Amino acid sequence: MQGSLRKMTSILGNPVRYQLTLADQLIEMNPLLGKNITLVHNGTIRCIACEKKSSKSFNQGYCYPCFIRLAQCDMCIMKPEICHYEQGTCREPSWGEEFCYQPHIVYLANSSGIKVGITRLSQIPTRWIDQGATQALPMIKTASRHISGLIEVAIAKHVSDKTSWQKMLKQQAADEDLFARRDYLLAKCTVELDAIRDRFNEQAVEVIPSPETVDIHFPIMSYPEKIKSLCLTKTPEISGVLQGIKGQYLILDSGVINLRKYTGYEVSLKT
Repeated sequence: MQGSLRKMTSILGNPVRYQLTLADQLIEMNPLLGKNITLVHNGTIRCIACEKKSSKSFNQGYCYPCFIRLAQCDMCIMKPEICHYEQGTCREPSWGEEFCYQPHIVYLANSSGIKVGITRLSQIPTRWIDQGATQALPMIKTASRHISGLIEVAIAKHVSDKTSWQKMLKQQAADEDLFARRDYLLAKCTVELDAIRDRFNEQAVEVIPSPETVDIHFPIMSYPEKIKSLCLTKTPEISGVLQGIKGQYLILDSGVINLRKYTGYEVSLKT
């Protein structure tokens, strides 16, 4: 089984069902738990946008020309509060309209602890699974990514907006009362939320009245005591017993590997 790596697809269940696509083959990963697997990188990297060979991967899968050209690689994807679409300087306005000017959700998630984040409405619950969250709660629906980014910045003054991937992989996060934290954060950010509504409009920012907590269970036999990160660039052949899958990480008895980091790498999977 050989092909260009893409991030694993995930299906919410108990536990999450993971699938890996290599070439035209869809590989069910959960049945490989407890078995020895080997990933071998043949040295070839192909850009996930133009499919040309690249000596190095940028931004999880792009060649350098695509990295500096495409809107999905712009800094505003990581920091949507600096969106410059309205200034007429978006790299690809049509792409921005399709992906950024769509309904987004500001949410709380519990992965290595409680954090605030944003995602397109259509990416729920995939975004939460990819972050290794065991609990998630949607808070606010917005009309665009830009608006959700402004709200995230305001809320991030009172709660983290980052995940510690090492902590996330070492243990199951303790359950938290996300509703209580949501109410606290909404009260803390009343002034900022009102200002954002005034700048855009009332309909652009909607506090979700009766959200439901999503509990996520990952296929994990055991957590590692220490985190050893495995690198396909330095070690083209990686082997180990698959002990779990969380986020986009494979947890092996030899270490952990973030498959998303190696998007575009041509690999073979041996079982």
